Amino acid sequence: MVFSSPVFLFCFLPLTILLYYFGHPKLRNYVLLLASLFFYAWGEPTLVFLMIASIVINYVLALFMDRSGKKGVKTVLLIAAVVLDLGFLFFYKYFNFTVATFFRVTGVLLTARTIALPIGISFYTFQIMSYVIDVYRGNVRSQKNPFYLGLYISMFPQLIAGPIVRYIDVEKQIASRTLSPDKFYEGTLRFMKGFAKKVLIADQLSSFVDMNFEGNIDSALVKWIAIIAYTLQIYYDFSGYSDMAIGLGKIFGFDFVENFNFPYVSQSIKEFWRRWHISLSTWFRDYVYIPLGGSRKGTARTYINLIIVFVLTGFWHGASWNFIFWGLFYAVFLVIERLGFSKILEKLPRVLRHIYAIIIVVLGWVLFRAETMSGALNYYKGLVSPSDSEILNLRIYVEPMLVFVIIAGIILAFPHDRIKAALKKFKGYEVLKALSLFALFILAVCFMTGAGFSPFLYFRF
Repeated sequence: MVFSSPVFLFCFLPLTILLYYFGHPKLRNYVLLLASLFFYAWGEPTLVFLMIASIVINYVLALFMDRSGKKGVKTVLLIAAVVLDLGFLFFYKYFNFTVATFFRVTGVLLTARTIALPIGISFYTFQIMSYVIDVYRGNVRSQKNPFYLGLYISMFPQLIAGPIVRYIDVEKQIASRTLSPDKFYEGTLRFMKGFAKKVLIADQLSSFVDMNFEGNIDSALVKWIAIIAYTLQIYYDFSGYSDMAIGLGKIFGFDFVENFNFPYVSQSIKEFWRRWHISLSTWFRDYVYIPLGGSRKGTARTYINLIIVFVLTGFWHGASWNFIFWGLFYAVFLVIERLGFSKILEKLPRVLRHIYAIIIVVLGWVLFRAETMSGALNYYKGLVSPSDSEILNLRIYVEPMLVFVIIAGIILAFPHDRIKAALKKFKGYEVLKALSLFALFILAVCFMTGAGFSPFLYFRF
């Protein structure tokens, strides 16, 4: 089940809200837990038991860890939890990739069946691991109620594609939270905003992007437009989902962390990763980069740590060499900036800094979107290999509606603080904002019902 589907909008969500708000207050967590398990089981009827098993195992290990007064015992329990969590992730997400890589390197063919990838396993695995690691560190106490821990892991608003919510950030909210008309209203507006971003921008670019990455178009100009379109598609798809998740959280009384902060205004790669997928960046910072030593153990070690973190960041996204090289691609530029290029950037005009950052990001998305490394390399080659019929290809493939969506996507990718500040001076600003979002939401619903099923891009991660 996805947020941008009729069954979710018109059946699941209204029924869940009714049961949640009009049932007994003490049962709200259980209503939300059952709804979340049903939500996941709708698309993964058997693999939901894998998530339940992960919850139970980590609940027990964290409980014993919290009760033990011996450092050695706690360390063993933590290792057991992390090994089991990563073991599940490896088996379902990386086993086939490992077998295929082993065959390419050695020529030895191993028999392996195709393993279905559980939706959202990367997200909920990282949430589980943050919980047990924080219990080990003493940052939080273990959750005594297994159903409450189950709710934290399986909560449907952010279960499938984030943001990655750390237990320490919602521990108190799970135990007690405040529902209010203002929060419900704010959450509804945020959900409508994310829904419109997903359906009216991201979905409208998908077929054009797919057509280009399938290799059916021989035109450098069209390929450049396609990768710009994908740059917008993945942002509005993923940030749209995050908006919906944060909005739904508010409807049910939760405050989730922000996941995006206008990443395409960045003027360096370092700044980009402070603005893009913030919950993932902070997870790797707190649970990998800092434990490795961060920047405290000398320059060379800092660069090694950065490379490790970003290779893992790429690999987290998928079992493919494309993702590994995508992470390495960013690691190289981050190291270059740390080596002194950042000081050169500071002396350049803002517009040149921005052009530098956005070109790197756009080119990086080729690695991310292509199915194979050869496909990515062929796409790069196509970007600098114009055909004899560039103008004709533009007329055939680049339709006015596509141009409109791309321009709108570029404009809306910037914060426009001055315009918002000016509009807020008018008394009817809040009403106008609400009516505008509602109109866009209704339009998006019309597009959704006409287009059919459209999964979120990050579901495969």
